[in-house]
Amino acid sequence: MTTTTQRSYEVRTFGCQMNVHDSERLSGLLEGAGYVPVEDGLADVVVFNTCAVRENADNKLYGNLGQLWEHKEVNPGLQIAVGGCLAQKDRDTIVKKAPWVDVVFGTHNIGSLPALLERARHNNEAQVEILESLETFPSDLPTKRDSTYAAWVSISVGCNNTCTFCIVPSLRGKEKDRRPGEILAEIKALVAEGVIEITLLGQNVNTYGVEFGDKGAFAKLLRACGEIEGLERVRFTSPHPAAFTDDVIDAMAETPNVMPTLHMPLQSGSDRILKEMRRSYRSDKYLGILDRVRAAIPDATITTDLIVGFPGETEEDFLETMRVVEEARFGATYTFQYSKRPGTPAATLPDQLPKAVVQERYERLLELVNRISLEENQALIGKTVEVLVSNGGRKDDATHRMSGRGRDNRLVHFEVPADSLAPRPGDLVTATITEAGPYHLIADAGYSMRRTIAGDAWDRAEAASCAVPAPGAAATTGAKTGVSLGLPSLGKPHSH
Repeated sequence: MTTTTQRSYEVRTFGCQMNVHDSERLSGLLEGAGYVPVEDGLADVVVFNTCAVRENADNKLYGNLGQLWEHKEVNPGLQIAVGGCLAQKDRDTIVKKAPWVDVVFGTHNIGSLPALLERARHNNEAQVEILESLETFPSDLPTKRDSTYAAWVSISVGCNNTCTFCIVPSLRGKEKDRRPGEILAEIKALVAEGVIEITLLGQNVNTYGVEFGDKGAFAKLLRACGEIEGLERVRFTSPHPAAFTDDVIDAMAETPNVMPTLHMPLQSGSDRILKEMRRSYRSDKYLGILDRVRAAIPDATITTDLIVGFPGETEEDFLETMRVVEEARFGATYTFQYSKRPGTPAATLPDQLPKAVVQERYERLLELVNRISLEENQALIGKTVEVLVSNGGRKDDATHRMSGRGRDNRLVHFEVPADSLAPRPGDLVTATITEAGPYHLIADAGYSMRRTIAGDAWDRAEAASCAVPAPGAAATTGAKTGVSLGLPSLGKPHSH
């Protein structure tokens, strides 16, 4: 067998948090097989982890593949692999359109990637392997995380819903649930490594337990997370309104390390359109859930997904969405223009809307959600926030500001006083909000900092990479510290 010791790799990720987490596993698998992350230039192996939900997903993939074709002409040893949802959907089409691709693998067999790469090199021909059902639960695979302080933890894969705009169930399959003991063991192992924030991940987290017959399993899981010593923050994404129950609200309210934030896709405020989407709830039920969440958790921040321009959407339907958004007062809204996804029922519906109509409605909705987000953020001025410091950049030398996420997942830029110690990624900072924009908060008063096991883990990682920071470096030294957008956070979730 040809050794892979010196071969480098790069994973390029498109799509949702599930894909981001799968890419962590792909990196872990490749490093376990002897590959090393690329440092400069083009890697020896380029892996695309694709999405089939986003508009123009295939165009984006083939554009990237086209750019690599010239490199492969010069360097035939370059290997290109395509996995993820688009690979699961298009299968042999990828090799027909881009015959220079070496490996195509699906959502159910990401663990096969190293073997498929080796087989493609040995046989000098493309390897296409798509399984129809899960080969091994993804969380059983090795994982390489980019963050020392935060981690995704899958509790389920697949989805049992049949939303007419969504292709995920046909690509990820029916819901499969992990046993609670496996999930909690993984979380405890992560905390032992220095992780203090975890995000429970599933296509529909609040139906967790359906496979082993426990309707209350998700609420129980949240409460069990509250018993894990050292775990400071627990998040989850995404629940479905039709299955959202009061026991989950109670668990959120009564478990201190479950964060006061809820991302719950609405998709449309029109009951008629919700019915056409096969979303088994209506706007009154959705708003009722928000009322109950806010009654139990007064400081809860609620975010959502919305689709504009679903087939047959009238101006009256759109105005219903505007009404519900105004009433719901979302902290942030991820808005999408409807686009046909081949293989979904909605793609064949009549009354597909003209692009100009969809664009005009989208701009009106965007203006409304941005106004509400700004108003909601401005209402927080003068309040104290706890910020988990992010990694991903250096301190801004001009303002002495660094960045992180509040308990409500809002992005916070905070000032580090010149005579104070700079926090490390994973440390917790308390500060007072002084300004607000639609997408961020500024906290330039009342700074204090608590060092955490996550910050210690960052120090260890830096030492292991031979980039040892000066311990407790003062903010004025410009030592390498974390800022800005190094999540995990909600990002832009799929429209489930």
